[in-house]
Amino acid sequence: MHDAPAGSAWSPETLAVAAGRPPRTPDAPVNAPVELTSTFVASTQPGARGYARFANPTWEALEEVLALLEDARPADGGGARTFASGMAAISAVVEQVPVGGLVIAPDSAYNTTLGLLDHLEASGRLRQLRVPVADTGAVAAALSGTAPGDLLWLESPTNPMLEVADLPALCAAARRAGVRTVVDNTFATPLVQQPLVVGADVVVHSVTKYLAGHSDVVLGAVLTRDPELLAAITKHRTVVGAIPGPFETWLALRGVRTLHLRVERSQASAAELARRLADHPAVKRVRHPSLASDPGHARATAQMRGFGSVLSIEVHGGATAAQAVQEATRLWLPATSLGGVESLIERRRRHPLEPVVVPEDLLRLSVGVEDVEDLWTDLSRALEAAGPS
Repeated sequence: MHDAPAGSAWSPETLAVAAGRPPRTPDAPVNAPVELTSTFVASTQPGARGYARFANPTWEALEEVLALLEDARPADGGGARTFASGMAAISAVVEQVPVGGLVIAPDSAYNTTLGLLDHLEASGRLRQLRVPVADTGAVAAALSGTAPGDLLWLESPTNPMLEVADLPALCAAARRAGVRTVVDNTFATPLVQQPLVVGADVVVHSVTKYLAGHSDVVLGAVLTRDPELLAAITKHRTVVGAIPGPFETWLALRGVRTLHLRVERSQASAAELARRLADHPAVKRVRHPSLASDPGHARATAQMRGFGSVLSIEVHGGATAAQAVQEATRLWLPATSLGGVESLIERRRRHPLEPVVVPEDLLRLSVGVEDVEDLWTDLSRALEAAGPS
């Protein structure tokens, strides 16, 4: 890596570009290489890689960048571990809950996270309790029934309802209860908020989304400042074999280099679209914390550096109208996922696992980096063509 302070004194925008590079020696490559190998020459040195299920230099380059971006304090034993997918990363964290332990989770969140908890609860592996995470009192009440080893799982903003949790307050409440707090920071990215800084024990990412940013890889990451927990997460990855491919991690590393440019553009466009959609006669409700009328606006203003690039709308005419809007777009792509350079639109309740609290007429919009006027023209035309206003 370049000669940055271990802390580091550089801004996150600079770290995204400068970290995770080879040592600065004469004639060295500027970029980390793709290390395609299944094994390594034997070594007696501490930390030797040995075999490709244990470590890979390309993973390590990406992990260095992510650890610095989330302020995981790698110099003090914290760090990042990358995984084959976001769900592999999430599973590694949930696996740390003791048998029969409790996971407090949002009543609206990424549906596969909730599906995993349902699966583990049905098998007797753990218990779960779902609460509205924007209701600090409800979460605090749920924490009163916890025991050491239990887990508070948060998203903020939540997927796809864009609810904003009071992260500092909830992390403090969980710590008083002896419960670990995990924050899925996929929607916000570390450029917009750093949950570890405000007291979270763990951050998870679907690297697939904004960090990689081009809809061409599937990866996940876990970050923590706790050396013992990081060792347990690393062991889980090794023994389960949930490792990322070196080429995929290299693509993600390349994507991270432009993270700040993409997030700046897409956030600005999302806020502008939210403002316009709030006045559209076909739209019943807009969910985005940039709007002063949004319930999470004040909280997001206090704890985030921006409002994120995802918004949701509810349309007049129910599920049929929402589906028609999705199908009528030409520039917006009707697809799941988010965080790529292209703009995506999706009616979330088409998924069987989607929580019932998500309205049938809700469309999730992942705003890309296209010209905002082109995005607006396409979306407003689709809204007008889809049905009643």
